[in-house]
Amino acid sequence: MALLAAAASPAFAQSADEKINMVIAYSADECPVAQPGEVVVCEILVEEERYRIPSNLRYSDDPANVARARQVEEIKYVGDFGTMSCSPAGAGGFTGCNQKFVEAAYKDKSEADAVRFGQLIEKARQERLSTIDAEAAAEQERVEMIEREYMERLERERQAELPGEGQLPPPPK
Repeated sequence: MALLAAAASPAFAQSADEKINMVIAYSADECPVAQPGEVVVCEILVEEERYRIPSNLRYSDDPANVARARQVEEIKYVGDFGTMSCSPAGAGGFTGCNQKFVEAAYKDKSEADAVRFGQLIEKARQERLSTIDAEAAAEQERVEMIEREYMERLERERQAELPGEGQLPPPPK
């Protein structure tokens, strides 16, 4: 009976020179074919798991795996009781509830879409205003050049002889 139990155990079935190849694959096509003297154990996972953290590492109670933000948030509430705390513990604990509501409202308001749109609009306005001065200077220069050309043309016309104003005929005798 003991020999039968020993023959059924995995350690008995393997010889010392057998190679064990453990593979994680995402389709049956990726599993390698076992060569002589080799045992292939192929675990097939769904495709959505390909780029995820392995399931045995995803959830851990180790304090080193707790995000710093969560640690700070937990410390924030240590000793938060008494006046202005918005807690049922301590005298005057209810007094801080209104302040907490106001802080939450301001936080929501600062993260609202309208605020973001306002920032984007202001940025676009600043970009547009940054080019207005250069465009205005270029336009002013163009207008002044046109005015100079006009004034020069007027001066040339004033200086030019009028038709028939050249040599006057001699007076009659």
